[in-house]
Amino acid sequence: MTTRAPSPAPAPSSLPGPWHIAWVKGGHARVASIAVDAIVLSSTIPSPPGSRLEGRLLVEAGATAATGATGATGATGETGATGETAATSATIRVKIHGSKRQPDGAFILEGRVLDATREVRARLALAGAAAG
Repeated sequence: MTTRAPSPAPAPSSLPGPWHIAWVKGGHARVASIAVDAIVLSSTIPSPPGSRLEGRLLVEAGATAATGATGATGATGETGATGETAATSATIRVKIHGSKRQPDGAFILEGRVLDATREVRARLALAGAAAG
């Protein structure tokens, strides 16, 4: 019996942006849609049902969309590869209900946002509106 190695997740540059979330364990995602208790993401990495993904929200308050990989200088003077400054960053946690691989190599993650403040939910809604 031959074991097939899993194909690697596509690099962020191989999938079109803009990115809304940078996952802590690596990879990026954009908001496809969001409702009161449900979120659908297009992600560069998969995650099994029941898992919890943590990431940094790249959509700034008042912005129409995140641009992804543009360097920005944070409050400590460090330049980040995600375009997010330390002063406006927010953490997002998502409990995954389902993950489906797409023909382009991306993964559709369905789940719900955990422990989000009103500000984070508003920024996600803004990202979802820009995506739709």
